[in-house]
Amino acid sequence: MTAMTATQTPPASLHDPVIGWFEQHARDLPWRRPEAGAWGVMVSEFMLQQTPVSRVLPVYEQWLARWPRPADLAAEPPGEAVRAWGRLGYPRRALRLHGAAQAITERHGGDVPSEHGQLLALPGIGEYTAAAVASFAYGQRHAVLDTNVRRVFARAATGIQYPPNATTAAERKLARALLPEDDERAARWAAATMELGALVCTAKNEDCTRCPIAGQCAWRLAGKPAHQGPPRRGQTYAGTDRQVRGRLLAVLREAVAPVPQSALDAVWDEPVQRARALDGLVADGLVEPLAGGQYRLPLS
Repeated sequence: MTAMTATQTPPASLHDPVIGWFEQHARDLPWRRPEAGAWGVMVSEFMLQQTPVSRVLPVYEQWLARWPRPADLAAEPPGEAVRAWGRLGYPRRALRLHGAAQAITERHGGDVPSEHGQLLALPGIGEYTAAAVASFAYGQRHAVLDTNVRRVFARAATGIQYPPNATTAAERKLARALLPEDDERAARWAAATMELGALVCTAKNEDCTRCPIAGQCAWRLAGKPAHQGPPRRGQTYAGTDRQVRGRLLAVLREAVAPVPQSALDAVWDEPVQRARALDGLVADGLVEPLAGGQYRLPLS
């Protein structure tokens, strides 16, 4: 069997087994429940970017308990969003989510819009997040391409172990070709392929014995050829500016008053890297410098 392409793939042969598997094995996650609503879905999508579900769950629950609607978050200073973000990492996501909440409140009466174009026009919302919210919250037909879905399609349809480092036009074309025609079924397919990549068709140690489309998988049928593309980007943390930024933000999140420079200096010994990390936090709007060498989370 040759690797499938957007023009060769019989999508219907994939839909039933993948969606059927999802119906039996999907995790019971709070953002998948009806009561989550579009806002709950949006919050989860921001939090889940490059962050595992296990770390997101407690922060998500606390976030929705405190800010059950976009207007509730919009009414708070952006620094409170950064504080509540905790140690999820990539804290600029908190600022972007706060900005989106403000725009939703101002432009849409506090309700997350259902139109894909309106979602895409919100600050901090890219193509993936707009498609995910439209699909998961409103049951619309969109190609939702996260890392897990891209890996499933790369293996099952294209016959390669890993997708390219950045999403390509060919991947988008294939994803659109594989979408079921019915809106509701397409939304289910989007969630199902994402779950399949998260639980079975994982980046390492994939479990083909549990895969509902193993018999049709181009990569498996080709003998699982090793990755031939550019080296996959690894994520390092220890000793990086990201780690320093995290330690500086931890001090500010725990503080109820502005923090002096000396308190920040104590969290990292190397002064040049520490200064670079702090300057970056200020430039990103995550930290606000005050007179007298003090710092706080942003109030506006």
